[in-house]
Amino acid sequence: MNRKIIGLLAMAVLYGIALAPVHAGPAMPKPMVAQKPAKTEPAVTLADAGGRHALASYKGHYVLLNMWATWCIPCVAELPALTKLKAAVPGLTVLAVNLDRGQVDAAGFLKSHNAATLGSLRDADTALMRSFTVFAMPTTVLIDPKGNVIARAEGPATWDSPDTIAYFKGLTGGA
Repeated sequence: MNRKIIGLLAMAVLYGIALAPVHAGPAMPKPMVAQKPAKTEPAVTLADAGGRHALASYKGHYVLLNMWATWCIPCVAELPALTKLKAAVPGLTVLAVNLDRGQVDAAGFLKSHNAATLGSLRDADTALMRSFTVFAMPTTVLIDPKGNVIARAEGPATWDSPDTIAYFKGLTGGA
């Protein structure tokens, strides 16, 4: 009887090992949550000093789209971490979109907070904010190369942690 139990346990262990992913990548960083089913990105445009840019123009790349405002303390606190993530994972397009209403010098604000390399995109007509149903700030969405929203985070995140950088490097093929 003991041999049967040992045999069954051995099979269960071996069977369980066979089902485990051999090369599992790092887990999705918190507070990101997978968007299931994935949703198509909204057809919106973003503005900067050079004009307007369609969100769809970033297809072909993973895009981490962070929506922030100058008055949002957690938003401002995570801007330098987003900058570090962008530098550490060149294969990831990091877009920081300012949701402030009225005239705001977003470029100057980003520069004064060590985040000038993020660029100063604006959601001037609040179309992006409405399309993503932003209730909390910061809100960040991850868009895959096909233009599907595959994950979302509400609230601040540690974008420059080693685990987060490893996740995005794995996602983008290490580039």
